[in-house]
Amino acid sequence: MKYLNHIIESIGNTPLVKLNHLNKGIKGTILVKVEYMNPGHSMKDRIGLKMIEDAEKKGVLKPGGTIIEGTSGNTGMGLALVAKAKGYKCIFTLADKQSSEKMDALKALGAEVIVCPTNVTPDDPRSYYSVAKKLNQDIENSFYPNQYDNVSNALAHYESTGPEIWNDTHGKITHYAAGVGTGGSMCGTAKFLKEKNPAVVTVGIDSYGSVFKKYKETGVFDEKEIYPYLTEGIGEDILPKNVDFSLIDRFVKVTDKDAAIMTRRLAKEEALFVGWSCGSAVHGALEYAKEHLKEDDVMVIILPDHGTRYLAKIYNDNWMKNHGFIEDRVYATAKDIVSQRSLAELIAVQSTDTISHVVNLLKQKGIDQAPVLTGKEFVGSISVSGILNRVIEDPAVLSKTAGEMMDEPLPFVGMDNTLDVLSSVLNKNIKALLVRDENQQVHIITQHDILSLMTK
Repeated sequence: MKYLNHIIESIGNTPLVKLNHLNKGIKGTILVKVEYMNPGHSMKDRIGLKMIEDAEKKGVLKPGGTIIEGTSGNTGMGLALVAKAKGYKCIFTLADKQSSEKMDALKALGAEVIVCPTNVTPDDPRSYYSVAKKLNQDIENSFYPNQYDNVSNALAHYESTGPEIWNDTHGKITHYAAGVGTGGSMCGTAKFLKEKNPAVVTVGIDSYGSVFKKYKETGVFDEKEIYPYLTEGIGEDILPKNVDFSLIDRFVKVTDKDAAIMTRRLAKEEALFVGWSCGSAVHGALEYAKEHLKEDDVMVIILPDHGTRYLAKIYNDNWMKNHGFIEDRVYATAKDIVSQRSLAELIAVQSTDTISHVVNLLKQKGIDQAPVLTGKEFVGSISVSGILNRVIEDPAVLSKTAGEMMDEPLPFVGMDNTLDVLSSVLNKNIKALLVRDENQQVHIITQHDILSLMTK
């Protein structure tokens, strides 16, 4: 009889599939590696197995232990499958931008899921990184794989994904493209392929709002590049140890909208029902291929996961319309707001300014809120409504400083974001946004700005 002892024995050996429609007009052969054929429907099954087995060998993970990880969902699934086979418990922390399907899938496998805010810095105690680390410290006999810095992540792809691609293309691969998040699939695979043939070109796909592309090109970790984005699984506001920039020849950035549209096109035109970051990878890779691929070239693009994780988002027409990704109308952008306003200079206050001074400034300028700076660094925000509530409780706060009374900093967004996307970011806690123009000048965008332009 032919059978597997456990589902995790089916991990790996996923197929390469040729694109036949989306690559029209592009020279060379475009192949995609369909990682949703893994049992957990993503490439993260590979690293889940590798990280757990390596931890067992080192004695870091002991029988009856608890696996705790910060994840965008797919790594959690891979870890959960292996944990079930080996008798471990699982606790996963996820950012609140992750799809409900991912959270429900993890719960279905018996894992505990803790949802954390997206719009906080990585070292904030509320971030999904920090919460996972704290749980690891507090829970006895627990293991924190830390996929971002765990060398077993990249090693899993060096030992499996890379060899599979090399063997299936008979060594004819000339270009490898993948989204870069933790860096494991990009760099582990790239390392193997470049050892086989140093001429293989590797293309990393990044999101707008992530630091990778600029860091690769300049060596500078620029916090000005960081702002919220919606695409799940790629891009970062940190530099994971698994991202070896020497193994990535160049980066291509892809917007949330382009990624979402390409994801749906992969399903409709190629019968590949894949996840959001797959759309990012294909869109970015094809943009590169249009300019650089030659007739005899072979490009392989990795498709990380399955479309079932995004049924309420990418494959939901109302969600797509609400975010301006499929449109019944053409929306203006943040750039249009900035270009049409009369105020050229951002009005801000210093953290050392008194609340009394801030009130007079806001009144004089006729505005409701302003960013708070320490020098040139954006450290917080302050608003008329926030000041009013505090003054009613205690008039003495007028002598305090803005630094003592400020709220969270206003988030940065991209200049190309459409008005409907901007409005979806705003809520009762975030009442304004910041953008940087091509000259690195900062501008504020309020609910009034968006409404005014939408009703013109």
